[in-house]
Amino acid sequence: MDDQRSTPERSSRHGIPSGTFVAGGFILLLILIGIVAGMFRSGTLSMPGMDMNSGAAGMAPTASGATEGTMDMPGMDMGSEEMSGMDMRPVDVTDAPVADSEARGNQPLEPTIAEDGTKEFELMAGVVRWNILPDVEIGAFAYNDQVSGPEIRVTQGDAVRIRFTNTLPEATSIHWHGLILPNEMDGASDVTQDPVEPGGTFVYEFTVEQAGTYFYHTHKSVDRQQALGLYGALISEPKVWATEKPFDQEYTLVLGEWKIDDQGQTLPAMNQAGAFPNFFTINGKSYPETETITATVGDRIRFRFVGSGQFIHPMHIHGGPFEIVETDGNLVPEGARLTKDTVLVGPGERYDVEWTALQPGRWLIHCHINDHVTNNGVEVEGGGGLTMIVEVTL
Repeated sequence: MDDQRSTPERSSRHGIPSGTFVAGGFILLLILIGIVAGMFRSGTLSMPGMDMNSGAAGMAPTASGATEGTMDMPGMDMGSEEMSGMDMRPVDVTDAPVADSEARGNQPLEPTIAEDGTKEFELMAGVVRWNILPDVEIGAFAYNDQVSGPEIRVTQGDAVRIRFTNTLPEATSIHWHGLILPNEMDGASDVTQDPVEPGGTFVYEFTVEQAGTYFYHTHKSVDRQQALGLYGALISEPKVWATEKPFDQEYTLVLGEWKIDDQGQTLPAMNQAGAFPNFFTINGKSYPETETITATVGDRIRFRFVGSGQFIHPMHIHGGPFEIVETDGNLVPEGARLTKDTVLVGPGERYDVEWTALQPGRWLIHCHINDHVTNNGVEVEGGGGLTMIVEVTL
């Protein structure tokens, strides 16, 4: 007769039956479901300003750039001066100059030439009222009353002198992003220099040893000041381009993001709940006010993408692939160049791509994060925000 033995219930390493864990987990799940359901009933998990049943109608922009419903997140007082320790004050545009509504950013900044050959530039930081669309005005921190700031263009090897004046209501400085220069000229507030106080001046002086696409931006309270518009492109041309450039046209596209609240005030756009941007710009304009580029079939165009803000932008060009020829100002060897139709431009990055117009038509350049090609959540004339058109003819 076989020895009949009872099989003990399988238990955990410490002698606790596994069924206990299953039952406990099930009870915990029921508790969590009850909590979440209660939050929905109380409206805690609702998203004011985002009518998920009626589509974009709840996000229609008004003439001031405000929304018809609140855009604030529950628990986030966007009208307060700070959020999670960040300075979220709206821009005070009292007494600020009003830029011409047709004005465009990234305009060339012409230097004067000193007796020793040094190229001298004048930069001023201040507050400006700026139209990103005909009926949408922002309050911006800007260089020379432009959003984005004026483009500084030099030739590799140039000695430059930038006389900077601060008319902002707060201290600031200028960092020359990507350039090799003396440490005391790097512009890092409280590290390599004292911040330039309101009404103060500072002279930056260095030799541009590199060629490529670079940019300049504030390096004081950067989460606030840079998000409000303190940035601009700096292009250094190789000496060999003095005779001929290896393309037919070139365009610099400085990518920006903006947060406009439901009172029409401009706040710094940040990668934080309640502070996400609702408008996006190329050289200070949102589509359909962005520039239209004209070209003919066969033209090779260099596009310089500058990631000046705090968000990533996968930039895509319709009508054929492009070649990535430079990254962050560094020439990509021909054997290592990638052929793509979309390039991910991150904060602080620069990509130079060359695209050949293969077919006639109206070809788009746009970010492929889809809400970045809307204006406050609304698509206008086939796009919005980070969208441009290349008009190609035979």
